Amino acid sequence: MLTVHIYTDGGSRGNPGPAASAYMALVIKDGKERVLRKMAKRIGKRTNNQAEYRAMIFALEWAISRGFDDLVLHSDSELMIKQLNGDYAVRSENVKDLNRRLMDLLSGVKWKAVHHNRDEPHITMCDSLLNKVLDEA
Repeated sequence: MLTVHIYTDGGSRGNPGPAASAYMALVIKDGKERVLRKMAKRIGKRTNNQAEYRAMIFALEWAISRGFDDLVLHSDSELMIKQLNGDYAVRSENVKDLNRRLMDLLSGVKWKAVHHNRDEPHITMCDSLLNKVLDEA
């Protein structure tokens, strides 16, 4: 079984403000990483939390559409990871629908969600990707 690691980041300039979401999917085999996909896109005026959730949704839609069903989700959004793991309730009206969509996507796959600090190298790459598309706007 192939495990796909998905790293995501979302950000906005202002809260809400111009926002972007990014993700990177990779596999690790024999101690070597192979990047399957990198993506970043602007998502209009959103909050930071909405951008974080949308990044994970974009990544999951891509992974599931390609038949990947064993996923490790990585993010620097402690709030989102704790909400996914059931440690925190989803109270914000801005993310309730996004959380529902994410949980629907996850219902058909094996998954684990892991929180990282911003300085994790793959998260840093996602942050660079999203800032690049925001800078181009």
